[in-house]
Amino acid sequence: MIFGPTAVTEAEDCILAHSLRGAGFSFKKGRRLSAEDVAALQNAGIAEVVAARLEDGDVHEDAAVTELAAALIGSGLTATASFTGRCNLMVAERGVLVADRARIDAFNLVDETITLATLAPYDLVEPRQMAATIKVIPFAVARGALDACLAVARNGPPLLSVAPLAARKVGLVQTQLAITKESVLDKTRQVMDQRLANLDCPAVLERRCAHDSGAVAEELKGLAGEGCDILLMSGASAIVDRRDVLPSGLEAAGGSVTHFGMPVDPGNLILLGELQGRPVVGLPGCARSPKVNGFDWVLQRLVAGLAVTPENVMRLGGGGLLKEIAARGLPRAEAVETPEGAPRAPKIAAVVLAAGRSRRMGKVNKLLVPVDGKPMVTHVLDALTASQAQPLAVVTGHDYAAVEGALPPRSREGRGFTLTHNPDYASGLSSSLRRGLAALPEDIDGVLVCLGDMPRVSPAVLNRLIAAFNPLEGRAICVPTWQGKRGNPVLFARRFFAEMQEIAGDTGARALIGEHADVVCEVPMDDDAVLLDVDTPEALAALSAS
Repeated sequence: MIFGPTAVTEAEDCILAHSLRGAGFSFKKGRRLSAEDVAALQNAGIAEVVAARLEDGDVHEDAAVTELAAALIGSGLTATASFTGRCNLMVAERGVLVADRARIDAFNLVDETITLATLAPYDLVEPRQMAATIKVIPFAVARGALDACLAVARNGPPLLSVAPLAARKVGLVQTQLAITKESVLDKTRQVMDQRLANLDCPAVLERRCAHDSGAVAEELKGLAGEGCDILLMSGASAIVDRRDVLPSGLEAAGGSVTHFGMPVDPGNLILLGELQGRPVVGLPGCARSPKVNGFDWVLQRLVAGLAVTPENVMRLGGGGLLKEIAARGLPRAEAVETPEGAPRAPKIAAVVLAAGRSRRMGKVNKLLVPVDGKPMVTHVLDALTASQAQPLAVVTGHDYAAVEGALPPRSREGRGFTLTHNPDYASGLSSSLRRGLAALPEDIDGVLVCLGDMPRVSPAVLNRLIAAFNPLEGRAICVPTWQGKRGNPVLFARRFFAEMQEIAGDTGARALIGEHADVVCEVPMDDDAVLLDVDTPEALAALSAS
């Protein structure tokens, strides 16, 4: 890649390194300059720009991270659209993150231009949480460096995946001495039930017996016979040796002790074993408390169906000092503006404007016109439902009963939408926008304003806009473009909602784009769907012919 000052006359197809603004243009860094862009710069009297020019063997940053994401990703994860050389890997289902730390290090040691950052291996992760981010530092990377990173990613099972939680049946044996209070055992069971509920498992199947190895053996065999997937042992006295009561009871039941001890505090005195092919855990005393301890880390893995080996346990020392930590920190996520200033993944909602009178279409309601066998407006809902936008609000007005009747079911695998009616639809688009914003919850970070007459906009377009959104990096309004022309839908950060509520007439929120040009991000798309709104019979005929 050639980088540095470049004469404007030679800058066509180069990538702009620094943003430029002038009369009639505003070019953000990373923009690939077209012939029209070069002409605009020349007209402004600009003779030289700092830019990058790709050479043979270079791979553009977005293409590189897209290729890397496909090689790194395993089950339970999805990749966002790539933008500015970054692709985020998002959690698709609740579970435990499986990440090969050694291969992560090997990946990052290949070349300084290619980086991978992940959550800690075996973290409990939630849907929509960011698990990893891939970033290419410059505008392009050498094919050789990219191939070397791909080789690391492909050398073995997926480098990153999520092991989903399963509703495991868990059995618990608690032993008693003469001095043991029933209330202590009751509390232990209640705390364990809460731990299991937090991992989507049913309540524990509990048995109590004397603090005697023979009695422990009988109860363990009984719980195994009742189909428990995981067996737990909690002693009236803490385990202090492999030959103590609980490990002896496990061996008397026909099982075996595989490990004793753990470099995590609290949680040191944990015992691992096996009985009839199922894992057995001798609990440390701290497991009676609801506070996070080493047993939680072991239990999460077991519920996710992951093996817990002695080596696994003994590698937990780094970061294993939990005693003085009030709460474990939240993992880093994509930074967005929040009142508290805490970084997290952005929550992007969507408003579908479907209230207009469809006057230019003639006698028919354009939203109800069949496109590929179904009403036009349902294409927009289907695309949003398949995208990362959530929640969704649909605003109806003119012919609202027919429009609402044409919409898909309001609950589809938990991803439904809210209907809101705008009786003032005749006053213009802005009144419907206000209704839509009012229907959204307060905890969202931005909104996609979508038109109901754009049936070719795909989930990929919507997700690419969401991927581009980052107010802290100056991308608070994201506008799709096709060959330099701006289209719809547009993503607005929450900070503009008050201004959007004040807009009147039929202009919608587009005026804000010009008023806040410094935070507008143009997001190039792969086709002209973002320009195609079906307003007239001629436009419908052209759509049908395409």
